[in-house]
Amino acid sequence: MTDDPLAIIVQHLGREFQNPSLLKQAMTHPSYSAEQTVPPPHNQRLEFLGDAVLGFVTSQLLFQRFPDLDEGMLTRVRSALTRDQALVEYARQLELGNGLLLGKGEEQAGGRERPSNLEDAFEALLGALLLDAGLEAVETVCRNLTESILDDIPNLLAAENPKGALQEYTQSHFHLAPTYEVLTVTGPEHCPEFAVRVMLGERELARTNGPSRREAERSGAALALQHLHREKADSHED
Repeated sequence: MTDDPLAIIVQHLGREFQNPSLLKQAMTHPSYSAEQTVPPPHNQRLEFLGDAVLGFVTSQLLFQRFPDLDEGMLTRVRSALTRDQALVEYARQLELGNGLLLGKGEEQAGGRERPSNLEDAFEALLGALLLDAGLEAVETVCRNLTESILDDIPNLLAAENPKGALQEYTQSHFHLAPTYEVLTVTGPEHCPEFAVRVMLGERELARTNGPSRREAERSGAALALQHLHREKADSHED
């Protein structure tokens, strides 16, 4: 087992780079480049390329895998697969944070776990793969990262927009829309804590807390949806 972070990334990818300097560039944050006497190329140009190829490859994968989905649903699924948090999760699976080359200040500020750095590194990696091995290499990586996720599209969409997913579910199954009630707001003004409950008619589905009403409602909707899915699964078992 190697301790070289770039070698570990290569292991996760399952392929070697013909031009290893492209991988190094993809992992080079602008803050690192700025601190060098002779600044090496950083990853922003590769990120630009990777962003474009990610949209194309994801669209193609969905088009091929789901021949019965209409344009609207394909667009929603693609959005869920390519949202910021999804890219962060892909980067973590590939251990890109450990391979980042960061400036001293960015390193000390926790840059290896900064979501924006991980997103940029993942897109830059796709750009590097495209230049190094072509579109097929990018397709393989994206397919491997999303294959299991696409086995459960309702859960994928719920994670992207839990309030919208909950409303679709309750209207379809109960002909009712959920409502959200703020129970309490505690804590100092600069750091409040909202307690919210999610209702379906007179029935309470979930209670949760959050640093804003929006976040509390979002997490409450996710919990309520999980509860309803479990309830449905239990009823089928009976």
